[in-house]
Amino acid sequence: MLAAMTFGLIQDKRDRRAAARELLADVINRFLRFAAILAGVVIMVTGFAIAPLPGPFGLPIAVVGLMIVMRNSMWAKRRFIDAKRRWPNWVYPMRRLMRREPEVLPVMWQQMLRTERLLLARSSRFMGKTRRRLFRRKRAA
Repeated sequence: MLAAMTFGLIQDKRDRRAAARELLADVINRFLRFAAILAGVVIMVTGFAIAPLPGPFGLPIAVVGLMIVMRNSMWAKRRFIDAKRRWPNWVYPMRRLMRREPEVLPVMWQQMLRTERLLLARSSRFMGKTRRRLFRRKRAA
């Protein structure tokens, strides 16, 4: 009988230790998830801050931050799906970059054309004309 009682106490200590380990692992997991979300938000803000500058580099950086946030937050996933339904033209380039095989170069080209359209008058735009000239030469050769 004494052996059974001491075995029960040992078992209780093991259960307490296991519960304490699970609680500690849960707290660490939540902290790491929060840190990842915070890092993703910082990366997203950096990408959106870089986006107005010449060149297409802001969007891919923002997409990396968005992916980090969405992997760690169900709330962010739901907001992204809502945004995808409300503003498909704005979200589409980000969706193209988040695919398994991302279309980086076409998205960068599209963003460069959009930036050129925002900044330059129609008579001063050169990227589309240059692409058409290069494409015609390639066919002719």
